[in-house]
Amino acid sequence: MSKSSGMIWPYAIGISIILIFGACVATIVVATKLPVEKSHTYMMGYHEADASANELVNARIAFDKKYKIEYVTDGISQDNSVIKYRVTNLKSEPVNNAKLKVIITRPNNHKYDQELSNPVVENGIYTFSSVKLPEPGRWDVMAKVNVDKLQRFYNVKADTRAKEVLEY
Repeated sequence: MSKSSGMIWPYAIGISIILIFGACVATIVVATKLPVEKSHTYMMGYHEADASANELVNARIAFDKKYKIEYVTDGISQDNSVIKYRVTNLKSEPVNNAKLKVIITRPNNHKYDQELSNPVVENGIYTFSSVKLPEPGRWDVMAKVNVDKLQRFYNVKADTRAKEVLEY
């Protein structure tokens, strides 16, 4: 048994401790750059949405019993995006008195948030003026719809590189 083979263990243990400590520091740095609290799924902070989760679900159920909302935009592009929604009652009759507030945002980054207001309403279709998106890629299009005293949030994920959208 040689003396040099027993000397490697203290170095291996020391290096592994340093690597584990480095991984912990890297995890903390990455986690602070994308904190959960910055989610604005319901156009409010995470804590406020969490505290009123039951009310938000009940409001959506009440809205869906009387009305239907659809995202009818043909697709978003970086240069010219015209956002459109259709609001109808359950008999497919257009609703022209809804109030819509729309925010277009990047996931986990609110630097490029754009709030849209004053849509043109024609036969239940709410059309917002053209908007220019500063970067290509995925965008969250969040809408808050009020009809009379009923309210619903309708959020979709859209991408400038693809036509498909997904409600979340």
